Amino acid sequence: MVVVDADDVRRIALSLPHTVEIDSDGFDFRVGNRGFVWSYPEYIPGQRRVIRTDIAVLYVGDEAEKQALLLSEPEVFFTTSTYDWSPLVMVRLERIDITRLRELVTDAWHMRAPAELKVDHPPDCGEAATSDTW
Repeated sequence: MVVVDADDVRRIALSLPHTVEIDSDGFDFRVGNRGFVWSYPEYIPGQRRVIRTDIAVLYVGDEAEKQALLLSEPEVFFTTSTYDWSPLVMVRLERIDITRLRELVTDAWHMRAPAELKVDHPPDCGEAATSDTW
């Protein structure tokens, strides 16, 4: 399996219409001013926060989806107490394949995009771009 990294997240996110990358130490992508995927800001007590570009924070829509991902693939997905009660999961990029990442980032974009933008990019548009070669 090819190792996925921050550049892959960037390519996928920026391939989606109306996506804006916010200036950050890692990556931070928004649509309609709503975040859908960004670098994990790791907080270690007594130390400065560290932006982890090897881990993505991903919007998943609701608690049921979050729990399903956490329980089905704990080697890929995790959470921390900071994200309790938030529809967000952390994704270990080195443990996920590009096709699955593309699906999850595209789904996150659809859940966060304002309704008028979704017309420009129907849910199945991402399916045509399934090449792993970018």
